[in-house]
Amino acid sequence: MKIGELAKTTAIPVETIRYYEKIGLLPEPDRDNSGYRSYRTAHLDRLLFIKRCRNLDMAQEEIRELIRLAEQPEADCSKVDALLAQHLVHVRERLKELASLEQTLVNLQKACADGGTVRECGILGGLSSELESLEAENPDNHVPGTHGPGHS
Repeated sequence: MKIGELAKTTAIPVETIRYYEKIGLLPEPDRDNSGYRSYRTAHLDRLLFIKRCRNLDMAQEEIRELIRLAEQPEADCSKVDALLAQHLVHVRERLKELASLEQTLVNLQKACADGGTVRECGILGGLSSELESLEAENPDNHVPGTHGPGHS
């Protein structure tokens, strides 16, 4: 199948498929006589696997490791379990961060419950002071915890 058909079947954009090939998550397909990529069922299966992993918010390196482990079907699955356990810790940390973010937004919204002018807007004033305190705590991170330390 051609890349357009693969994209339609998986609901993954053509550019993303090419990107996965470029970074080695998806093996490069054979080319037909006219030079077009020719994808097989194995490509479709791998792409759907990657999509499921991305839907679970797994990073590229986690997906790469799972693919590597899947290519060793007789190996002990404890490494797969450990990878998932580590990812679960990350997800739980993000949930805590998102709950904190939610509370901050609720507090900001309460600051403007009475209406008024933009000049008097408690939300905008709160955002200014909130951003200053966040920048002091995390100068390299636009939202705490979204990318890990030092990655914006």
